[in-house]
Amino acid sequence: MAKTKELSKDTRNKIVDLHQVGKTESAIGKQLGLKKSTVGAIIRKWKTYKTTDNLPRSGAPRKISPRGVKMITRTVSKNPRTTRGDLVNDLQRAGTKVTKPTISNTLRRQGLKSCSARRVPLLKPVHVQARLKFAREHLDDPDEDWENVIWSDETKIELFGKNSTCRVWRTKNAELHPKNTIPTVKHGGGNIMLWGCFSAKGPVRLIRVKERMNGAMYREILSENLLPSARALKMKRGWVFQHDNDPKHTARATKEKHFKVLEWPSQSPDLNPIENLWRELKVCVAQRQPQNITALEEICMEEWAKIPATVCENLVKT
Repeated sequence: MAKTKELSKDTRNKIVDLHQVGKTESAIGKQLGLKKSTVGAIIRKWKTYKTTDNLPRSGAPRKISPRGVKMITRTVSKNPRTTRGDLVNDLQRAGTKVTKPTISNTLRRQGLKSCSARRVPLLKPVHVQARLKFAREHLDDPDEDWENVIWSDETKIELFGKNSTCRVWRTKNAELHPKNTIPTVKHGGGNIMLWGCFSAKGPVRLIRVKERMNGAMYREILSENLLPSARALKMKRGWVFQHDNDPKHTARATKEKHFKVLEWPSQSPDLNPIENLWRELKVCVAQRQPQNITALEEICMEEWAKIPATVCENLVKT
């Protein structure tokens, strides 16, 4: 927004003179064609500092007026995807010419920072209601109950996938030096599918799924790995198993397995703490840079076994 025109020194002195002869702020404003608030500000300044001169200020004055700050803050509050270019154009139409860095600095002072938008599951109204119902039912559950849950899921890990970011120290124009690059290939160079489970006591089984998983294969994985995992973790009597609502998980034959299952709302991978564990695993694997599928599988197994029990405990607590 354009800044208001500054009053001349003669006008400011005239306001003080009229005030001293007993005229009110309203009368002075009418006589000089000024707002009462403007007249009042000049008089208060004179009473405080005994001068109408501009006082020394620290640093350069703000390019954007307080009114302009409110305008761009209100704009990004209504639409967080507004770009800096859009805001520059809005201010330019209002009479203020600024740069994009000025926009960033101004919004940062208002507590607003440009961040990557989080990717979250697409939720329909029925999913929202199911998640809300789940949260209300378990709102007051003690920590001991969650420590008695075995969490499970499947994930895919690519050989040269974008599993983590990597920063390097380099000189100018050295961005393509082999030491400063990460090799990529089409479709990630191959991948492996893993099934894993863990509890607050630590990670247990990690199984590579070599074929397309169906209901029969999933039940075989549970039969061979779930109960041994529960024994290895020394789970208390009445332990609970968690898996999502994938059709092979909810098939009638799977439900006939004799273990207690945690009722789980659909479209809720973000509620499962194993997703955070997968992220930890993928970052560690990417740092070791496996060169083939065999090495990828070996490194996955090694890094999974290294995950501390404290990490698992903290994930379940949160």
